[in-house]
Amino acid sequence: MSLARSSLALTVLVLLAAASPARADGDVEAGAKVFRKCKACHTLEADGRHRIGPNLYGVIGRAAGSAEGYNYSDAMKGSGVVWSEESLEKYLESPKDFLPKNKMAFAGLKKVDDRADVIAYLKQQSK
Repeated sequence: MSLARSSLALTVLVLLAAASPARADGDVEAGAKVFRKCKACHTLEADGRHRIGPNLYGVIGRAAGSAEGYNYSDAMKGSGVVWSEESLEKYLESPKDFLPKNKMAFAGLKKVDDRADVIAYLKQQSK
């Protein structure tokens, strides 16, 4: 293989690694710590009440804008999003970019590991 091809292949691998979503498994304990940022607006208990934001118990697999009793934005209700690990990862990175005109004021979690850890924590707490 020529040097040019080797360099191109290496560049492609580096770009793919940088563009990949959050790691497949997060750290639940670290996620509990990161979730402290979320507690001012969200609860995470079964049948927990809504705060400024909706209760997040069982959020993975739930249609966006569908938690009973919470007043969602029209953008969230009409999004057609079903919360998966992948959609949560993108949303948590930048809520306003992922879904313009939604009500969440939080700027997002910029670190890939923080997002993966919170998602792992959400999964574990929703069992």
